[in-house]
Amino acid sequence: MKKTVSFSKNSVNVFFHILTNCNLKCLHCYINPEQHGENILPLTTIEAWMDVFARKSDKANIIFLGGEPTLHKDLWLAVKKAKELGYNSITIDTNGYLFNNILSKVNPNDVDYFSFSLDGATRQTNDMLRGKGSYDQCIAGIREAVSGGFAASLIYTVSKANIHELDMMVPLLKDLGIDRFFIQVLGIRGKSAKSSDKGLRVSISDWLGVIPDAAEKIAGLGITVTYPKVFLRPEELFECAGLVAENYFIFPNGRVYRCPLCEDFPLHSMEFKNNNLIYTDRINESDLFELNIPEGCVMNKIIQPANLSFNSNGSPDYKIACCLLKEEISR
Repeated sequence: MKKTVSFSKNSVNVFFHILTNCNLKCLHCYINPEQHGENILPLTTIEAWMDVFARKSDKANIIFLGGEPTLHKDLWLAVKKAKELGYNSITIDTNGYLFNNILSKVNPNDVDYFSFSLDGATRQTNDMLRGKGSYDQCIAGIREAVSGGFAASLIYTVSKANIHELDMMVPLLKDLGIDRFFIQVLGIRGKSAKSSDKGLRVSISDWLGVIPDAAEKIAGLGITVTYPKVFLRPEELFECAGLVAENYFIFPNGRVYRCPLCEDFPLHSMEFKNNNLIYTDRINESDLFELNIPEGCVMNKIIQPANLSFNSNGSPDYKIACCLLKEEISR
């Protein structure tokens, strides 16, 4: 099986947002133009920034994102450059519209995975969350990519609106020829943070009652399943990916974050200035990585404390796990 992004200790991942504009308006989109920028990076800048991270590690996986990255007319040239620079794997995250004839400009030797986003097993549920017509287009895009010899993975962001359809994904994933399935938890950032309706968040009972079993069932098809544990027992070890892995989230305005939960705030620990990667002044996200609290993830407690509950002694009933260290099941 080809390589792609890895959510494990000691992994190195470069999440490169080459633009922030998109043709869809998903209800839970995490892009925040005020903090991430609205510009489209020119190819020369993309290549220069990729070179910086390729030199930092010879085992880095690169993931091209947006917005919708296939809207960038030079994405295919960025892919070729990433290949030339020796990235460990190259993934394109897409909503399935596959603009600019991207499938005809790259080949399966260039791109390890096209990773498609679908948030419902049915048209009704997905299109409610992602926009009318997006279900049919994503399915068509997957079929076109797979028929062209490309490896395809699928990302499913779980919320109260679609958790009931996770079991229904089993036959669909098999039919589509998906060999990697990423289950994500809805984060309160971007549009979700600004919305007055926080009702899409999944409770601990719903998450634990559905996700592990669904992951096992899907893995039984021979599909590799990756999902966040989210909730840890009080006695379980909490680890922060900011300390045990290398994840870099690059945005068009030059900001580079290590933690996705920090992306709504000017807490980035690095930034590009004149194509040079520099460290930002303290206090920034890296200071938070060092904190050890009984609730687990520090940023979770700051921005989404409703995820937590406490016993009569004031101790947390559970910890919140790092969103970048995930479980992986394969059969």
